[in-house]
This record gives sequence, structure tokens and C-alpha cells, in this order.
Amino acid sequence: MASVVRKCCSYRTLKRRLPILAWMPQYSLQWLKMDLLAGVTVGLTVVPQALAYAEVAGLPVQYGLYSSFVGCFVYCLLGTSKDITLGPTAIMSLLVASYAYHNPVYAVLLAFLCGCIQLAMGILQLGFLVDFISYPVIKGFTSSAAVTIGFGQVKNILGLRDIPRQFFREVYYTFHNIAETRIGDLVLGLVCVLLLVLLKMMKNQFLEKSDHLLLLKRVCYNIVSFTGTARNAVIVVAASLVAYSFESQDQHVFTLTGKTARGLPPFRLPPFSDTASNGTVGFTEMLQNFGAGLAVVPLVGFLESIAIAKAFASQNNYRIDPNQELIAIGSTNILGSLLSSYPVTGSFGRTAVNSQTGVCSPAGGIATGVIVLLSLAFLTPLFYYIPKAALAAVIICAVSTVFDLGIVATLWRVKKLDLLPFLASFLGCFWEIQYGILAGIAISGIILFFNIARPEIKISDYGTVVVQLQSGLNFPAVEHVCDQLYQRVFEVAVPPRSVILDCLHVSSIDYTTVNSLRELIRTFQQQNVCLVFTHFQPKILSILTSAEIEGFRHFDSTETALHHLHGDDSAHDLYDDGKPLFGGNERFYS
Repeated sequence: MASVVRKCCSYRTLKRRLPILAWMPQYSLQWLKMDLLAGVTVGLTVVPQALAYAEVAGLPVQYGLYSSFVGCFVYCLLGTSKDITLGPTAIMSLLVASYAYHNPVYAVLLAFLCGCIQLAMGILQLGFLVDFISYPVIKGFTSSAAVTIGFGQVKNILGLRDIPRQFFREVYYTFHNIAETRIGDLVLGLVCVLLLVLLKMMKNQFLEKSDHLLLLKRVCYNIVSFTGTARNAVIVVAASLVAYSFESQDQHVFTLTGKTARGLPPFRLPPFSDTASNGTVGFTEMLQNFGAGLAVVPLVGFLESIAIAKAFASQNNYRIDPNQELIAIGSTNILGSLLSSYPVTGSFGRTAVNSQTGVCSPAGGIATGVIVLLSLAFLTPLFYYIPKAALAAVIICAVSTVFDLGIVATLWRVKKLDLLPFLASFLGCFWEIQYGILAGIAISGIILFFNIARPEIKISDYGTVVVQLQSGLNFPAVEHVCDQLYQRVFEVAVPPRSVILDCLHVSSIDYTTVNSLRELIRTFQQQNVCLVFTHFQPKILSILTSAEIEGFRHFDSTETALHHLHGDDSAHDLYDDGKPLFGGNERFYS
């Protein structure tokens, strides 16, 4: 007991649970400069995005900012990626809209429960569970979410009101009410989208065209880099100024965000009940109302964050700890719920900005968090004049990169069957997110289990039939393998005298397999056909030996077995230019 306590309290364990202790001793003035630059740049990106994502979640815009600063400070202590930034994202906001019913009380409680589940998963080392969600399912879900979120903002670009949020009804009523389009919102929205696209293109391509003007290049680089990176903030501020100029002349041309709650959120426990017009909804009933959201939101949140963290860790040559990431995200959501946050996760767009700006440690998030807090403290009165069309343009441009049309062609080339879980997830998520994800996972599982149950078998005839298993031999597969052997040996005009079963790729074995092999050997003996095995690994050979299977014979290699059964001449065809076709004979027990 004492040794367990010492191990849990050791400095090594403490560094694993508080990663700041690993990188803080290396911190330098240069790191501080780069972290400040990156943090401020991300801060200018997150403020307009947070306001826009709150609209996606169906919550007042200040809740986007409430959700944007806690992760900056918590992840600095607990996170293992130097690049990732936690906060509201388009996909997480869509999930909150689906399961929190556009109610801030539900959204904050969902953050708390989501955090508790993620923290428990991290402590119990359950990060591996997301490995069962295949890439086609993820791409199907994210592409569907991008379409849902993007089209959901069309109503704001057009200035339409009272449009339902369920996707199919939203599509119908958007086109049904298109005659009510407000010209001011439409023009402003399209101009904002166009400017956001142009600013992004300028940032990516401008430098390549000005190599011959060194001084001008440096000046232009600073201007274009800042404008391109902080383009969301630039566009929202510019649109707000335009809207203010019209409002000051009493011309209501645009649909505005409207009045926003001022100041920082209060520090309090998340609400465990909700007072509605028809009475009080208790905690148990709220849990029932969340339904599948209590599983979908924590898993998707972790999945989105870990995918981003792994991508940038690979790009920048460092490693992350998935279970520690779960602890960081879970702690962020729990603490965030005390400050009116809805569930958050890693943001790909802001993480890319963070990495490209040269962040050196998670401390860059502190500067981002300070900017968000300053915005809440002093700028909320100005949010009144932000046009909804401008925020819609920000969201549409942000989610456009999430939709991946090229994945269809890639899956078609690599493995056509993977299109099934992709399409199931993609189409199902338009109906209900949880059903789409579950359908994709189910189809992926069926494909996986079918491949396990029907392993590829290569059969060669060298006088002696040689059967090579191209994958493992578990209980779903053993019956299929036995049937193939029976067909090849007993349903031919002249049955072979001997059969060699090459088990080089068998890495594990179970009780069902042992019994099936016993029955297989017995059947072959009754038909006077010699069955021998080769290439079993020592641990499996030990299991089979202890099972005391009558008639079980094993050889180091296929060549050794053939020499034993028929002599040297019969084994001649098993060699290609003097090299054995089936591997060496130096490793295993015979």
C-alpha cells in the first residue's frame, strides 16, 4: 500500500498529471515573446468566432465568450500539446443546439456532466474507446455537420426570421420564405464572405509575388499577415462600424445582435434544475432530456480534440498523452460550467493559427484568455451593433474547410466498402446526430467483424496441400477455415495424403479455436489424411501443447514439414532462387 502511495505521489507521476512541470523549467524570454504574439493573434480570432458559435448553439452571444477563456488557463496546466486551443467550435455548438434545446441552463449543466464523464474516462485510461470510431465515420459526421451549420447560417445572410432549426424543416422554410429576404443583410453577408475569402487568399499567396521587393515585402508581410490571421475580427469590426453608421441615422438596414449581458459571468455551481413556464424541471428529468447527448457530446468532444492534437504533434515532432488530454478537457468543462460555459473542445482553425504564429508552449493560451476577459469586461455594449450577417459569414467560412468532398474519391480508390459507413454517418446525421454516428459505427463494426470472421486463405498444391492463413485465427473465423479445408481436401476426386496449415500470422488463440482444431485433426485422421501445423508462436504452441490434443503435430517451418512428410525432393518447389517461400525454420518449437 505504501509503495502504491509513493508511486502516485512521485515527481514523475506529478509531471505526467501536471505537464506544466515538464516544460516550465525550459521556459525562456524568447518563448515568452512568441507565446504572447501567438496568444494575442488567437485572441483576435476567438472573440468573433465565439460570438458566432453561440448563435449556432442557439444561445445568447455572451455564452460564446463565457466558453472561451477557461480552457486557456486550465489547458496551460494540464495539456500536453503546445499548439491546441480549447474553446467553442462549430461542431460542438451544433451538438449543444441539438441536446440543450437552446436553453442556457441545459447548456451549462451539459458542460458539467460532459466534463465529469471525460475526467472519469481520463482517470480510468479509457481514451482507447475512440479508436473504435473509424475515420470514414468521423469524416461523414464532420462533413454532415459542416453542411448543417453552413446552411443554418443562410437564414442570417438573407435576414430571415422564425426559421426552425431542424435541418429538413430549415431547408424547406428557408426556400419557402426567401421572398422575405432583407437586401441589406444579403449584400452585407455576401460582401463579408467575399472579403474573408480574399483575405485568406492574400495571406497564403501574397508573399510569393513580392520576392523582388525586399523592403516592401517586409512591410506588406506585416500588414497582410495581421489582416489575414485576424480577418474575422477585422470583418466583424468593419461590419459593425457600417451598421452603427446606419443606426445612428435611424436607418435599420441590418439585423443586429442586439443587447448583450455586460461584464464577467458569475462564479456559481451549474444549475441542477430549470424553472420553466409550466413548472420546475428536476435534475432527473433533465438527464432524461439529454438522452444520448450524455454519450455523444463527451466522445465527439474528445475525438475532435485528440485528432487535432495528434495532427499538430506529428507536424511539430512531439508526443501527446490521450488520457491526459481527456483529463484536461474534462477539467476545463467542469470548471467552465462554474462560469456559465457550454461544452468546449479543441478548435482546428485556432490551433492552426496558434501553430503558424510560432507558439512555444501552452502558456500562449494565457494571453488569449486575457483578451477574452477584457472583451467581456469592456466591449459587450459594442456587441449590440454586430450584424448577424457578418457573424454568419464568419461561420460559413470557418466550416467550409471542414467539408471534405475529396474523401469520397479517396475512399473509392482505397476501399469501396468504407463508403458505406461514411454515407450512413453523413446522411444519418441530417436526421439525428446520434443515429448517424451509431449507424456509421455499426456498419464499420460489421465490416471489421466480417473480415475477422472470413480471413483470407491462400492454398497451394505442391503434392502436399499448403494452406496459409493471411490473418489471425479467432473463434469467428475458425469454422470458416475448417470448412475451406474440408472442401479442398474431401470434395476433390483425389484427396491429398497430407495437408500443412501455415499459422505464421496467428497471434492469439481462444478456447473455441482449440476445440475446433481438435475436431479438425480428428476428422482428418478418420479420412487417413495427415494434418500438420507450422509457424505457431511459442505462447500459442504452449497453449496447444497443454490442451493435449491427440494427433497434434507442429514443425518450425513449412519446408521442415515438407521434408519430414515427403523427403528432400518433394520440397524442391518450395524454394524461389534458393530462398524459402514460407520463412525460416530457426525460431519455433517442433
